[in-house]
Amino acid sequence: MYTHSDLAQLQAQSLKMQGWIRQQTYSPELEKTLRRFSSWEVAELIFRVNQSTLRGRLAADPSLPQGLVEEEGRQRWYSLDEINEIRRRLKVNRKSLMPPRPSGKRAIRAAIANFKGGAGKSTVALHFAHAAALDGYRVLCVDFDPQATLSHSMGLSDVAEEYTVWGIMARDLIAETERMNTAAQGAESGTALPRRRLPPSVTGMGLAELRNSDFIKSTSWSTIDVIPSCANAAFVEFASAQYRHLNPEWSFFAAVSRFLDSLPDDAYDMIIFDCPPAIGYQSMNAVFAADVLYIPSGPGYWEYDSTTSFIGQLSEALEDLSRFSNAVPAGTMRLPKAFCDIRFLLTRYEASNDLHRAMRSAFGKVFGDRVAEHPIEMTRAVEQSGRFLSSIYETDYREMTRETWRRARASFDGAYGEFRDNLLAAWDELEATE
Repeated sequence: MYTHSDLAQLQAQSLKMQGWIRQQTYSPELEKTLRRFSSWEVAELIFRVNQSTLRGRLAADPSLPQGLVEEEGRQRWYSLDEINEIRRRLKVNRKSLMPPRPSGKRAIRAAIANFKGGAGKSTVALHFAHAAALDGYRVLCVDFDPQATLSHSMGLSDVAEEYTVWGIMARDLIAETERMNTAAQGAESGTALPRRRLPPSVTGMGLAELRNSDFIKSTSWSTIDVIPSCANAAFVEFASAQYRHLNPEWSFFAAVSRFLDSLPDDAYDMIIFDCPPAIGYQSMNAVFAADVLYIPSGPGYWEYDSTTSFIGQLSEALEDLSRFSNAVPAGTMRLPKAFCDIRFLLTRYEASNDLHRAMRSAFGKVFGDRVAEHPIEMTRAVEQSGRFLSSIYETDYREMTRETWRRARASFDGAYGEFRDNLLAAWDELEATE
């Protein structure tokens, strides 16, 4: 017979292995570090200019970052901060290297969501975040998945549950209950409105004193921050159900949206959500806060079947929210929930596979131009980056043949470029927040 004690022992054993894996993957200090990028990558893959042109411009202005030259090498290597300084200061053919961003608008938000485990949600979120950072954008990732794959891939572990989405939701419950009680006290109607009371087990956790910045963690990428998840955050579904019982009028689904509304509009450019493989309190917070919904799916029939179930159940859940009795406090989201864009993205795609081609055709016939034109191909480099909790952008191309690396990068570059263009179009639809 096995009890909770046996499960706890199994977890303890697994945590030891997790620490060993981190030692093999990260630096000796158990901190993930970001590699430098070669002048070839900076010119052709990041700035998309001729390499000799970039070299000439850098040589003409010694005040610009000059990178580092490795021993016994001629190639110069640049940090992300150096790349961004060059981006800010340099123009090529009178054109800025800065990425487009609508003025006077908050960050655009995209949720990567599907029911199916293994659909590639975390992989897509990780690669899109890294590609956006190399594009010059400031990115906030929000990990809603208790499996915390995205958080671990960003180099974060040993995260306390109060600093996850669960902490944001519990703090929101306290703040919203206090707001409702204040409104009840100020009511001028003949009958006093009842006060809502929360037990000390909720109010005594110290969450009300946490600042927004306490939930946001930096990463090895200087322009990417993360609101992390952790395994202990799995109980958020049970806790949220209890919280709703304590205050049935709490608009639980808007907690993360309210949190993001409280951040400065110019703090980030893109906010990317990695959602759990289920519809629940966390995933509903993600989709409600999102402007754009990206739905990754493998190219098989069962993945197609799961995706069909996902959009049907999500539709029913959002319809239920639209009948929520309380008005959501003023913010950037309204009921009924509406997305600026919805896209389906095929992952683990093999162009030489007859079934994959057939399923891609089926997706196209059903969802039309909602299907992304650039699927993410399955390559050896993609498999290897997943094993080592890194994106293809973090992988040094010298660790494999350059052609293998370029093929994998080209796949993600194509998918990200389409993602970015879709987000820019959606950004235009957002109201200015001046």
